[in-house]
Amino acid sequence: MTKRLGLLIDGGCLRVWARGAGRDYDAELVERVAKACVAADEELFRAILYECPPFVGTVTLPISGGSKEFSGSDRWLDDVARRDFFAVRRGTLKFRGWEPKVAGVAATDADFKPNFEQKGVDMQLGLDIASFSANKAVDRIAVLTADTDLIPAFQYARQAGLQVVLIGLDPISRKQSDELTAQVDLHRLVRWP
Repeated sequence: MTKRLGLLIDGGCLRVWARGAGRDYDAELVERVAKACVAADEELFRAILYECPPFVGTVTLPISGGSKEFSGSDRWLDDVARRDFFAVRRGTLKFRGWEPKVAGVAATDADFKPNFEQKGVDMQLGLDIASFSANKAVDRIAVLTADTDLIPAFQYARQAGLQVVLIGLDPISRKQSDELTAQVDLHRLVRWP
């Protein structure tokens, strides 16, 4: 029997894994990974990417007091959203200051890296899990993530009768948390497409 699948992709997690595997993180990769995550006994209902557009703004440098401008475009997220069966949920990036690149070494501006924090992504992901669970729109949700903050949402989905699949990309994500794998029905390692 074919299972209707809701696929939820933590963009921050996929971005880290892609860079670790030496791959470009772009709309093409997101789509190829999504297709690779769907098993033979599943029909994709919807794939949702949770991602923050790049930080745009000017901040003060930590040593010199000069300014640093950050710019970027989220057009690639629009490209993802236009693809069949895809949606994008955008969070925001907040600049949280500067941190030394190497502990104890901080003599010039170049010795620091910006510290950004994602906001809103986990909440949106958890709400979509709850919505799929309440509406019974799918039989199974698959979540590509390494974030243990989603455990309560996984538990809720399972209590509501959905099957929960944790997606990892082999071999980068072989070490997904035991906390996460204990809260899902299946742990599926997918090969990079």
